Amino acid sequence: MSLSFSPWQMFLDAGPVVRGVMTILAMASLVTWTIFIAKTIELQRLRSRLKKSEITLEDAETLDIGEEWTRTGSGSGIAHAMVMAAEVERQRSQDIPGDREGIKERIVLHLERLEAAEGRRLMRGTGVLATIGATSPFVGLFGTVWGIMSSFTGIAAAHATSLAVVAPGIAEALLATALGLVSAIPAVVIYNHLARQTAACRACVADLTSLVMRLVSRDLARGISGGKVLRFGRDTLAAAE
Repeated sequence: MSLSFSPWQMFLDAGPVVRGVMTILAMASLVTWTIFIAKTIELQRLRSRLKKSEITLEDAETLDIGEEWTRTGSGSGIAHAMVMAAEVERQRSQDIPGDREGIKERIVLHLERLEAAEGRRLMRGTGVLATIGATSPFVGLFGTVWGIMSSFTGIAAAHATSLAVVAPGIAEALLATALGLVSAIPAVVIYNHLARQTAACRACVADLTSLVMRLVSRDLARGISGGKVLRFGRDTLAAAE
């Protein structure tokens, strides 16, 4: 009678502990590929919206116009949040005469917080990949060690030293190590890939910060009149003309 050494048959013939380890590793691999697909789609869409927001803020002449265009356009939500943060801080500082540098400093601090929060949001879910990549080989090794221990225990109980007796159990145990590597290697590769994509998106967010600060600086330079910072908008510019 020939023995079947297909992965599925070895899984069915394995002991409960080894079978549980294999199931955990298979689920970890499924989680890895699910995160890869979901995060890839998310980052691609976000990067496209960030590029549109960059173009919008690049074309805006004032902060008010930038706020309107990022609110009504198809850009990124973080761009509108940054513009609104700058607008709110500028309005709150209207009663502080000649505080142009102070306004800039406070707006930069607020934008840095928004940028950091966006960076944390972009990395959400990728920590699971790091955990899977780091622990899967050891989980698989645990299953292998347990399976080999069970095989040798069976040999001792059966008082038989034939290789045909011990080989199936060892093969099933080694399958756990193989599944651990199959789960860990893609997780590490995907984590590094998503880290690079996230870094590219964070660079785009940093570019948005620079564009917003350029609008703020431009508005403040236009608004210095008699030592008082005036609120700028499209009506103000029209009146100035």
